[in-house]
Amino acid sequence: MSAYCCGHTAKFDGLSADYKRRLWLVIAINAAIFAVEIGAGALSGSQALQADALDFLADSMTNGMSLAVIGLSAQTRATVALAKAASLTGMALWVLGSTAYHVLVLGVPHAEIMGAVGVLALAANLASVLILVRYKDGDANVRSVWLCSRNDAIGNVAVMLAAGAVWLTGTKWPDLIVAALMAGLFLTSSTQILRQSLHEIRHRHPAPAE
Repeated sequence: MSAYCCGHTAKFDGLSADYKRRLWLVIAINAAIFAVEIGAGALSGSQALQADALDFLADSMTNGMSLAVIGLSAQTRATVALAKAASLTGMALWVLGSTAYHVLVLGVPHAEIMGAVGVLALAANLASVLILVRYKDGDANVRSVWLCSRNDAIGNVAVMLAAGAVWLTGTKWPDLIVAALMAGLFLTSSTQILRQSLHEIRHRHPAPAE
């Protein structure tokens, strides 16, 4: 549970050499899997796979932003977290719009490609989650990194389930439903980050010395 939800000021602000190394590693993983998944999504015709690839790209970019503002003022970090929340909202709207459009397009995604790439992406996501789990709580900037990594893991499990359902039913509906659910997950995380960021901007008082 986040520090904001508990009603306390988050203390960890990312100023740790170990955290920065872990964040660099997660950024590299996200960028590599995005390149694989976006191509596989286009090849298979899977909206869920392309939505998940977009999530990897967003994570790679926003985690880079998080890394860049470590050590800056609390207001700056919170403002960057606000920008990340906005990007998640935009991504969710894009996925919803694209999914609605593809409902009218004939063709069933290739379940085999979805499943194979889903396994690779899930392995990458689980690795990222394990790398960052030690730092899952903190200020809005740190918290947003954790939420994005967690979303990736959940999203890839969903893509694999969609692949199985597409294979069993021979229809595109499981893929489209999963893409819509992932958009909802993006919106939920965006709301959490937005609330904590606004809270930190409004209450930017220095923490008492320990």
